[in-house]
Amino acid sequence: MELTGTRTIAADRATVWAKLNDAEVLKACIPGCEELTGSPDDGFEAVVKQRVGPVKATFKGAVTLSDIVPETSYKIAGEGKGGVAGFAKGAADVSLIDVEGGTELSYTVDAKVGGKLAQLGSRLIDGFARKMADQFFERFQAEVEGPTAPENDDAVET
Repeated sequence: MELTGTRTIAADRATVWAKLNDAEVLKACIPGCEELTGSPDDGFEAVVKQRVGPVKATFKGAVTLSDIVPETSYKIAGEGKGGVAGFAKGAADVSLIDVEGGTELSYTVDAKVGGKLAQLGSRLIDGFARKMADQFFERFQAEVEGPTAPENDDAVET
């Protein structure tokens, strides 16, 4: 299954790139991630707990970066094994371009599952994968942009 999307992040490209390569930021953004260790150069090891429909699993796996063009693009690929639940693997091509108001992050994700997970049906898996990608990029955008001040229309002048 393939998913694509874009997000405009209110930060310069260098900042977005640095965050895409920061293990702590990635850990905070990956839904269900309990552990993420390593570096962009050597790859990351991850432990992620997820529930897909009736199947709950802890996936342990590796994440690697390749085709790196600093501050412009890379491919991030990962594979996790969830014991009897099966496996999940995928890759995302991520690219950054300067736009008015910040940086546009574009992604194309290709994901595959096997084992019990594959038996759940493509509609359930596709929906889950889309939700995971959306959550990751929403969290990533929030991490990069930081907390926004709430608008206060009811301010009382003193």
